[in-house]
Amino acid sequence: MKSLFGLVILLAITSCTPKETGPVEEAKAFQEELNTQFAKEDESPLTPEDLATFEGLEFFPVDTSFRVIAELTFHEDSQPFLMKTTTDRLPVYKLYATAEFTLKGKEYSLEIYQSQDLIGDPEFNDYLFLPFTDKTNGKSSYGGGRYLDLSIPDGDKMIIDFNMAYNPYCAYNSEYSCPIPPSRNDLDLEVRAGVMAYGKH
Repeated sequence: MKSLFGLVILLAITSCTPKETGPVEEAKAFQEELNTQFAKEDESPLTPEDLATFEGLEFFPVDTSFRVIAELTFHEDSQPFLMKTTTDRLPVYKLYATAEFTLKGKEYSLEIYQSQDLIGDPEFNDYLFLPFTDKTNGKSSYGGGRYLDLSIPDGDKMIIDFNMAYNPYCAYNSEYSCPIPPSRNDLDLEVRAGVMAYGKH
């Protein structure tokens, strides 16, 4: 399971769009790049049958209220652990930081993880992984939760934009193995931002 394809897309957006581009334009560029990737036979997680009829993913309307500034508490002494997946595969992660933020008038926190498999890769050694669940799962979004790809920040704050949330590959094809968001990362609200459930609307 390639859980970092959102980061690849974000890197492409950063290199191709002007610095003055705002959050709405960035989210729309993310959607466009994601659809472009899904339409390519050599990159798409879709089954051959679904790829043959693919016209585009569905997204919640871009909503900048789901773009938050989070304060980070780092966990430098955290120990590696095996993250559960939808198969027997157990990738190794470490808890990198806890992100605390205000969303829709309430305080929330989520754990951010660092892949120990990618930490030695110069291209992705600053890659961070944020899997989460929320009250849209199984309804308007994929039942198994969604992912956000992030980068190590310069300080103790970072922007978390849920408009960039995407589905695991196994939402489209059961042949993939996908990390299961830890129960600690369940949000007690509807995150109506990012990619919606596939093939239900």
